[in-house]
Amino acid sequence: MEQNQLDRETLSCSICQDLLKDPVTIPCGHSYCMKCINFWDEEDQKGIHSCPQCRETFTPRPVLSKNTMLAALVEQLKKTGLQAAPADLCYAGPEDVACDSCSGRKLKAIKSCLVCLASFCEKHLQPHYDSAAFKKHKLVEPSKNLQENICSRHDEVMKRFCCTDQKCICYLCSVDENKGHDTVSAAAERTERQRELEVRRENIQQGIQDREKDVKLLQQELEAIKHSADKTVEDSEKIFTQLIRLIQKRSSDVKQQIRSQQETEGSRVKELQEKLEQEITELKRKDAELKQLSDTEDHNQFLHNYPSLSALSESTHSSSIKIRPLSYFEDVTAAVSELRDQLQDILRDAWTNISLRLTEVDVLLSEPEPKSRAGFLRYSCEITLDPNTAYSRLLLSEGNRKVTLMDQPQSYSSIPDRFTKCHQVLSRESLTGRCYWEVERIGKASVAVAYKNISRGVNWKVSGLGRSDKSWGLACSPDSYHFIHNSIWTSISGPCSSRVGVYLDHRAGILSFYSVSETMTLLHRVQTTFTQPLHAGVWLDYNSSATICKLK
Repeated sequence: MEQNQLDRETLSCSICQDLLKDPVTIPCGHSYCMKCINFWDEEDQKGIHSCPQCRETFTPRPVLSKNTMLAALVEQLKKTGLQAAPADLCYAGPEDVACDSCSGRKLKAIKSCLVCLASFCEKHLQPHYDSAAFKKHKLVEPSKNLQENICSRHDEVMKRFCCTDQKCICYLCSVDENKGHDTVSAAAERTERQRELEVRRENIQQGIQDREKDVKLLQQELEAIKHSADKTVEDSEKIFTQLIRLIQKRSSDVKQQIRSQQETEGSRVKELQEKLEQEITELKRKDAELKQLSDTEDHNQFLHNYPSLSALSESTHSSSIKIRPLSYFEDVTAAVSELRDQLQDILRDAWTNISLRLTEVDVLLSEPEPKSRAGFLRYSCEITLDPNTAYSRLLLSEGNRKVTLMDQPQSYSSIPDRFTKCHQVLSRESLTGRCYWEVERIGKASVAVAYKNISRGVNWKVSGLGRSDKSWGLACSPDSYHFIHNSIWTSISGPCSSRVGVYLDHRAGILSFYSVSETMTLLHRVQTTFTQPLHAGVWLDYNSSATICKLK
């Protein structure tokens, strides 16, 4: 093995530390790989070339030719199966820890000794295993930082730990500048820190396991979402296809019935038309006979033939055709149009329901309610008030964001959506998902949410915001708050402010009211189940107004 090692060292390139490839020998006698010595290309501009080993210089640049003898020896060495060095003869590279006991070219260290403060290859480490003198030496993985274990002040191994200064020291430090400090052996401190480390590792590993479980659950959730979405798309396509086919069949049926009725009525008309044409022919024939008699110049002949034709001069026919405005299948068109309008209404209402169901699709982990106003503002939404719902004496202004109770009625039309007995108005926008808005008020007002189908009728005890199970409201006075739902009033404590923030998580069924000033204070939170989209609402008392704030 030593001979093989010698052969390998002899036939290795000192630049790449590997067996020579296309060996060339320069005039000084040293040999290199053709590719390695090509670094001379960078020295061509200087005109001086040197040997990397002996530093002899050559001018001009020597002509390099392959050394066939060395090449043959390298090939012979390769054939012996010794191209790669044995594991115990691996030489140390720039990034490796080298054996401190090797002379010449150093091998990789396989262990470092914390007592000897040196690193050893397998050969030079053997005494640590064989000799009793080394039995208590501490061997660790090869380290380049062994000198960090030496005290820079006393040049001694640091085997103590100063708990006061939280650093490793040598025994001279403990009787010198660290005298009187709380010190323990480095091994004892390591044992204590090791226990703490193991506890931390256990916590981290538990955290890893918990998160891996969460990742697995989320992956299952993704797969379930995809499966549900794919099946729903497939089922909805089938249902819509059935609806389209049903409409197409009804269209075909209507078309067939129209054509059948067209043929029946057309046959009746043609039959009557043919009968009338026959009568016309007969009448024309009789008229011709009468004309012929009328044209007879012989008086006696005229009087002789007149009795036999006189009956022809009398007409007993009266038309049975009644003239009326043209109206045949137009009523069918009107009926089909009415069906279309009904279907559009149904589809619009159904689409609202479908959209609501889509927003209610929930995943395993839901977002918590924000903790700061900046967090709430992420969900801020543009809200405007709907004039078609406004009580007759409510004046809308500032782009339908401000509402004021007036002494006189406004010029509103009378429509079913308008509140008739309560000083209130709903938003134009329907609210689903997560929404946040703020209302600035002057005087007494209620800030609320309600379903669109809340009563508009004459009974204010039902149609008022918070008076039924279709609305939830916060009644705000200058010095108090009350929450109202289904006509149940709950007194609320909290700092009074002219501004109220409303947070809605429709899917989670959360409705929260906040007092907003320099800080946000939760006034009341509702946890329920919303079955329809909601609309923001405002009720005003006399001499009051409210404004939906611009938050973006």
